[in-house]
Amino acid sequence: MISLGHKARTRPGQATLLALAWSTTLLISTLPNIIWQEFIGAPPAGLFWTKIVLLAALICLTFVWYVVRPLRPYFAIFLVLYLAEEALGRLGTTSLWQSWFGGIDVSFTTEMLGIQLRRLAIAVIVIAMLLLMYRRRSDFFLVKGQLDAPARPIRWLGMARPASWSRFGWILTLCISLGLLAFLVLAGRPTVNTLVQALPFLPVVLILAAMNAFSEEMNYRAALLAPLHGVVGRQQALLLTAAFFGLGHFYGVPYGVIGVIMAGFLAWLLGKSMLETKGFFWAWFIHFWQDVFIFSFMAMGSISAGGS
Repeated sequence: MISLGHKARTRPGQATLLALAWSTTLLISTLPNIIWQEFIGAPPAGLFWTKIVLLAALICLTFVWYVVRPLRPYFAIFLVLYLAEEALGRLGTTSLWQSWFGGIDVSFTTEMLGIQLRRLAIAVIVIAMLLLMYRRRSDFFLVKGQLDAPARPIRWLGMARPASWSRFGWILTLCISLGLLAFLVLAGRPTVNTLVQALPFLPVVLILAAMNAFSEEMNYRAALLAPLHGVVGRQQALLLTAAFFGLGHFYGVPYGVIGVIMAGFLAWLLGKSMLETKGFFWAWFIHFWQDVFIFSFMAMGSISAGGS
């Protein structure tokens, strides 16, 4: 009788946690900005700070409402992430920073390095917060992980049986990267001469890709999955982080709903790799190779525009 009663009491609590996690994630994502931009006009400047106030209020709520207390680390990570992004964004507009990495005649290498250094600084701040909360890097996936861990089947993707991540990871890397490369080639149609001119950029491209993949996987995957998957469950955590990441790419390439779906699906796969291997490697590695192609085409674009 006690056991049945305990189960009955936990179900409403779990539903409340899930509903609050979803509503909060959507409200603080770019979804309000997208709706405002598409149907009203330019989003108000105060929208960002409204999200900050919402997160702060939710953190306070967890101290008085026991049921939602497990979501406190999730809200706290978002608050730290957003404030760090705001602070580093403001740093990028200062005259000192612009003298180093900005200006009208800034080169591709210098400008991209400045952007990636700011993103890396945000990741360092997030990692510091995670260490304060969890103490061990393994608790938020900042370890290599078990590279040959079993990957659960994805039947709707044609993967009917479990596979090793040591095999599945390479398959995903090749399929996703080559698919992206085909899209970039068809969209950009680079000439052989442009490709040759871009070769000296390769070492810089590799460094930028490694930095960007690390920062994004840390900030938008590991940092969010760590406080979430034990609270709402593995599948819901993957869907939540995929939705947040996908919505952030609404104004990317490709544009709109298709871009959201593609980025969200990628986020789901990369999050799946983290949860199943309990580590960072495959998510970073797959993301890295996509960024190699993206930064390579950006470098070629800078050549066409006269940059260096």
